[in-house]
Amino acid sequence: MINPSLTKQPVCVYYRAGSSKVYKNNNMRAKLLITFIVPLLCFYTVWRLTPLYGQPDIGYKSGQNVISFQTVNDIPVPKGYTRVNIHDDSFGHWLRKIHLKKDKTVYLFNGKPKSNQQAQYAVLDIPVGTKDLQQCADAVMRLKAEYCYEKKQYREIVFSDNNGKKFICPDNINKAGFEKYLERVFMHCGTASLAKQLVPVKSFDLIAPGYTIIKGGFPGHAVIVVDVARNQDGHTIYLLAQSYMPAQSIHILKNPGNSSMSPWYEVTDDKKPIYTPEWIFDHNQLKKWEGQ
Repeated sequence: MINPSLTKQPVCVYYRAGSSKVYKNNNMRAKLLITFIVPLLCFYTVWRLTPLYGQPDIGYKSGQNVISFQTVNDIPVPKGYTRVNIHDDSFGHWLRKIHLKKDKTVYLFNGKPKSNQQAQYAVLDIPVGTKDLQQCADAVMRLKAEYCYEKKQYREIVFSDNNGKKFICPDNINKAGFEKYLERVFMHCGTASLAKQLVPVKSFDLIAPGYTIIKGGFPGHAVIVVDVARNQDGHTIYLLAQSYMPAQSIHILKNPGNSSMSPWYEVTDDKKPIYTPEWIFDHNQLKKWEGQ
């Protein structure tokens, strides 16, 4: 999706499926590029560079599709690692308590299984909705909003669109109203706006639960850090979760680059690109919420 402010050429308009988001492009071929070709190329690149699909991850036996772990906190850490200490009232601690579905199949918003079932380690027990809205950045916003809603911190549930317009959650809103509020947010906000709203983290070594790795723009993608662990040598590892296109179950990602560590990812000194199953990130794309 090309930002129309970057071109003076005539534009044509198309809509995000299931929403009122309007996108403009000077070439309709860009829609095909964004929707199909870019994700396919990312997946193909990761698959060719790190072909581990089908190999068992930590805590799994080969071919197993039902998990015994109840929460994110139950996912085993590699030998020698311990989860980092975080405040019991924090967003990161809340993420650790999220329940996992027994069936690790990822379903789309329409109830159909996602075609690629090789990216996920586990599936979070978090609503997806029945519209094609809760995609990548939307999942990050959903988790932050759910945390604040549970804490009754309604005024902390604020998201901005690409023009800076704020969508503030009403006080004491019921669950049905909360879901409608989130639908409105998902219609107007995305990776481009969320990347503006989040605060850059100075060093990737400072990664913590609740932080987000995000490539804002058109196209863009975002994954959320749901847990972090460290060994006695100070070596850090982390877990990532995502939704994707079309809207689908939020899931813990496998690590396609290291089967012995998967689903955990390593913080490396060389700062090479971060290869996830369906996107490639840079280390300078780590961000956090204001005040986190």
